[in-house]
Amino acid sequence: MQKLILSSSNPGKLRELRSALAPFVAEMLTQDELGIGETKEPHNTFVENALAKARHASRASGLPALADDSGICVVALGGAPGVLSARYAGEPTSDARNNEKLLQVMKGVADRRAYYYCTLVLVRHADDPQPLIAEGEWHGEVARQTLGEGGFGYDPLFWLPQLNKMSAELSYDTKAALSHRAQALQGLLQKLRTAEY
Repeated sequence: MQKLILSSSNPGKLRELRSALAPFVAEMLTQDELGIGETKEPHNTFVENALAKARHASRASGLPALADDSGICVVALGGAPGVLSARYAGEPTSDARNNEKLLQVMKGVADRRAYYYCTLVLVRHADDPQPLIAEGEWHGEVARQTLGEGGFGYDPLFWLPQLNKMSAELSYDTKAALSHRAQALQGLLQKLRTAEY
C-alpha cells in the first residue's frame, strides 16, 4: 500500500504501528493530519467499534484505513470497563479519573484478574466486505494502588505477576513486544503476508 490512514490521534500508537507496518505501507498518516474528525463508538464490542472507525477514516480519505479499539476487561466486573475503558469515569476523558474509579469499584474484591484486549481492523476501502481483523489479549491483575510513570490508560494499575511489575514500569520496547496491541499487530502482519493487499 502506498498510503494508509490510522484512525487515531495517539502518537504512541502511531509510532508502534508505523514501525511494524513499514514493510507493507509506504506512508502512514493519522486522520488528524488530514483533518478528519473522530467518529462515535456506540457499539458493545471492540470489533464493531474498530470497524466503524476504520470505515469512517477510509470513507473520509478515500484511502485504506487501520483502526483499533482496545480496553481493559476485569473478570470480577463481567468484563467491564471493556469498550467503555476510555470513558469509564465519564467525559471529559481522564486516565487518572478512570484509574481512581476502577480502584474504588474494586475495593474489597478478592479476584483481581484482568486483561487488556485489542482489536485491529484494516479496510482497503470504506465498503470493504473482507476487512482484515486481528485480536490480542494481555493478562494480568488490577493492583490495589497505582505505580509507575510510563504508558497510558490503566497501565499504572495493570500488574503483571510474571514480570513483578506494573505495565507503567515497563520500557517502551518491552511493552511493545508483550502487549495486547503487539499481539494483535503480529496477527495482522501474518494476515498481510498472505492477503492480496
